[in-house]
Amino acid sequence: MDINTVRGISTFFVMAAFLGICWWAYSSHRKSRFEEAANLPFDDDEIAERTFKETEKKDHE
Repeated sequence: MDINTVRGISTFFVMAAFLGICWWAYSSHRKSRFEEAANLPFDDDEIAERTFKETEKKDHE
């Protein structure tokens, strides 16, 4: 087994891993989970706004 055979085998495994990751990422079973994760920054804004209002109330009391 020479270096070119090793390169060919490693290329095949890397390509298979890439295709597996693409299949996993675009699977319809994970769509709702990824949509939820995509909305996390917006949820954080709501939490920050609520915390700001609570802090503002305490300062005025």
